[in-house]
Amino acid sequence: MTSIAAFFRKTPITRLQDYFSASAFVSLPPVDWTQPESEVVGPLIKAVDAMNDDERQRVILDADRVTSLADEPGQSALQNVVLNRAVFDLLEGANNRSLWVFLNENDRFRLAEEVRYNDEQRRKRSWSGFVVDKDCAVRRDSISVAAFTAAIRRYFETPNVHIDIFDRHRVILDGEDCELVQVAIYREGRPEDMLRFDANSKLARRIVRPVLEAALTYEAATGVIEVVANTRDARLELAHLTAEHLLGIDFEEKPVELREYDLSVLLKPFDFPTDPADGIESVTVKELRFMDLGDPKERITLEAMSGADRSIWEMAQHRIGLDIGDRGAVEYLPAIFGEAPEWLITRARFTIKFRPEPKRGRGKWLTLTVTMPHGCDLKDMTPRERLVGEKYLRRWGILKGDGDVRDSVE
Repeated sequence: MTSIAAFFRKTPITRLQDYFSASAFVSLPPVDWTQPESEVVGPLIKAVDAMNDDERQRVILDADRVTSLADEPGQSALQNVVLNRAVFDLLEGANNRSLWVFLNENDRFRLAEEVRYNDEQRRKRSWSGFVVDKDCAVRRDSISVAAFTAAIRRYFETPNVHIDIFDRHRVILDGEDCELVQVAIYREGRPEDMLRFDANSKLARRIVRPVLEAALTYEAATGVIEVVANTRDARLELAHLTAEHLLGIDFEEKPVELREYDLSVLLKPFDFPTDPADGIESVTVKELRFMDLGDPKERITLEAMSGADRSIWEMAQHRIGLDIGDRGAVEYLPAIFGEAPEWLITRARFTIKFRPEPKRGRGKWLTLTVTMPHGCDLKDMTPRERLVGEKYLRRWGILKGDGDVRDSVE
């Protein structure tokens, strides 16, 4: 839960005044907004503490939603959907921009939450991707949308369904954008019996029907439908209904290809070339997992801890006899291992250090794990993480192929 004090201190007072003025809180004590910003935050915190429980909880929940889109992926999601970019791009501060959209384009704010939800779940367990026809126009006329909505009602056996269809983009290889159409689906779930406290502080049961979410995107340039939903059957059906009603094409179950990773380049010391403009200061391999092809039922994992005197390759040379080009230090190993093993690296863990940004004392760190043949834990999808995942893993020869296709679920 968001700290109200931290939220207030990171948001301009003028924007907070807009929020409290627009929301018409009846229990908010008077706040002197004309005072210097440093002298308003303290009294404002006390004023919110003095509000009634319902209105104070409303402030807390609103602040939680606003700050959830104040990080890098959230700001990217807002940029995807905001209508008045001329104002949005000039606002200073992530909380300021997020709260401005919350106040002035609230429907678009909800769409940004859908973008964030979709991208966070991408390539996780609730995600599936399917290849269909390219260059289809997504139908948005009332008849097509009504037919799509009715089909969802029938499949999920629910009377209430809400659909949002909107254009957006996603940053892909080398910072380029791909154009998407996203469909946000809200449906009423089955009734649930929940305990609650009544007005007399007595336990009582309440029947509620939760609202369940699903999301899908269609990329015309690649002909890929990506679906986020709880079950694979639901994802398959939603892709089928999208193809039938919104794209006007036949659907055949053709999953997108898995990404393929090859860690053989790490059998020797590797320099990890990068472009200076991308702000990467260093790349360090912290862990390697080896498999002897002559004995594939066992694995050996080596980890270089902070402050280690040897690189991971020097450790591998010393511990398992990996040939890294200098055999002098390991001449005794064939006598220990018998025939020299033929090693395959099945997993690697990297640490990528970025140079400090302006006005920041320390640079960011990113830890990335790649598992042969299809696994990678790069899921947060910030622009810099995409930079590593889409650009450098390919440049280094670790990620094979050209498409933006899925990772397996580890």
